[in-house]
Amino acid sequence: MRFRAKQLDIGCITRFSKVVATLTKSVKSCVLRLTPDKLYFVVVERGTVGGVNVWCELIQANFFDDYRIEGRDESNEIYLEIALDQLSRTLKTAQNAQVVKIKLTKKQGAFLMVEVIQPSLAGAQRTVVHDIPVIVVPQRLWSDYQEPVMPDIDVSIYLPPLKMLKSVVDRMKNISCYLMLSANMNGELTLKIETDTVSVATYFKELMNHQFAADNSISSGGTAVRNNEQFSQVTVDIKKFGHLMQGQFAPTKVICNVVNGRALQVFLLHEDVSLQYFIPAVMK
Repeated sequence: MRFRAKQLDIGCITRFSKVVATLTKSVKSCVLRLTPDKLYFVVVERGTVGGVNVWCELIQANFFDDYRIEGRDESNEIYLEIALDQLSRTLKTAQNAQVVKIKLTKKQGAFLMVEVIQPSLAGAQRTVVHDIPVIVVPQRLWSDYQEPVMPDIDVSIYLPPLKMLKSVVDRMKNISCYLMLSANMNGELTLKIETDTVSVATYFKELMNHQFAADNSISSGGTAVRNNEQFSQVTVDIKKFGHLMQGQFAPTKVICNVVNGRALQVFLLHEDVSLQYFIPAVMK
């Protein structure tokens, strides 16, 4: 089982660092799934009530100049449990690097070795090596880290710019722990909080809807016609929803899918990054 990769382009190094830093805002550890064509950062919080699942997908050719993997069998994949905060701190030291090399090594345990080659004022190179401990996930557990299957979607809508949304949510989370999000297929979105003493709501109109089904039918098998003005609503932990807006890379599109009363699925999309958050509903 072998893995090594190399980055020579400072733009690629910076983008990769920002993706990892974005994930670190939500979770401290994850499973890094390595395949010949893609890298995946996978978080599954099964043992946590209201736990958030995260699925981040990167095309390796857009981030690495050299990328080689040898898995244990014909699947040619490797799954590693890794502390994201350690990886993020390591990548921050590579912001001005000439070369970043990443290699799976085995010493007294498994490590992801990150070698950062920095230029020096004298024209020579300065190399710093970081060893990040990892746990190799056995193949019998790989099925636990596949892309989550979402229930049938009731509403799919493009969210407003995240900076605008963040200012709203930041104020609301000082008042309530829960956020009620409701949306319809007519481009309308409402964010609302309620306590015993106050109710606050922010309304957005004329947003774009994402047409997730050709017939635009409701989720019950497509046997009924959807009323575009009908709202679907879900209540979620406001802090977990706020994590979506703390990232360091700017997505070009943010799509929010609502499963009425059950869950949110939010896609943050960039040209070479796909980041999904699955936030289950909470019962107050």
